[in-house]
Amino acid sequence: MGFLSKATVSIVGLGSKAILNGYCSSVTVNGLENLVRALESDERANGRGIVTMCNHISTLDDPVAWGVLPARFYRNSRMTRWTLGASDIMFTNPVFSTFFRLGQVIETFRGNGIYQPAIDTAIEKLNRGDWIHLFGEGKVNQESSDPNSPNAARLLRFKWGIGRIMMEAQKPPVIIPMWLTGFDKLMPEGRSFPYKFLPKPGVALSVTFGEPVPPQSIQEALNTLVRERRLPDASHASSGGLQDPSRPSEEKRSGVISEQGWLGEPVTEAAGTRQQGVEMEQQAQESAEEIMRVRSAVTAVIQREVEALGRRVLGKL
Repeated sequence: MGFLSKATVSIVGLGSKAILNGYCSSVTVNGLENLVRALESDERANGRGIVTMCNHISTLDDPVAWGVLPARFYRNSRMTRWTLGASDIMFTNPVFSTFFRLGQVIETFRGNGIYQPAIDTAIEKLNRGDWIHLFGEGKVNQESSDPNSPNAARLLRFKWGIGRIMMEAQKPPVIIPMWLTGFDKLMPEGRSFPYKFLPKPGVALSVTFGEPVPPQSIQEALNTLVRERRLPDASHASSGGLQDPSRPSEEKRSGVISEQGWLGEPVTEAAGTRQQGVEMEQQAQESAEEIMRVRSAVTAVIQREVEALGRRVLGKL
């Protein structure tokens, strides 16, 4: 971590602590030890990364939520998260671009699909034992945190890039679901200028870190879906779907990498279900479709874990 990056992360982290401690009426933190234990684990040196995922209910979720971390963590890039950030929002001019890059944000381009450099970078970092934080929905969804809403703890479909990151991890990452409450009151959507840029004081917040998801439970869930032929359907869209000319070759590369990783068994079994005795081009298409279906299943399994934590936090069990 260079000096400028260390200074940026430290200033933002301490500023987040100031908001939590002096601006809010209360801050409740649950399960922080689950994340700290993972961050301090010796397994990271051997390439076991960390993935945290949570609901996204305001533009201040990140970085303010990380104000709950010990201040000493801000001086070490291994103890602070990397995350994906939209190019059209966070990298709109040279000043913002420099700031967010120094703050360990990976520039991501909406509409460029799951085979773009940002996802490649996230996978590389995860395989080096780094910590990646992901907002699976890819956008703010404040209704999910309202306990009185019929959509409480129900998240928008997670982006398939989540599944690719998980599948191409070579060792089972420590997957920690998170749930935030109150941040939607801190920065409500729909306010007029200039209030939409100003956090509201006196809000009660909570940050909950769930228990790490056992890798075996994900592997078993996927094996069952593959064995019982209950994998989700793959997209046939012309852009990023099976009709995209580049997709079969991209899926083949992803499948080869995934077969060598911690989810290799269900990926290999799914890819092996394609019909025999058909043309090579059709085989490639069928194999690509099976890889995409496994990825959709991985993404859905992870989303269910985050939603389950949300139901517990909101008392919706």
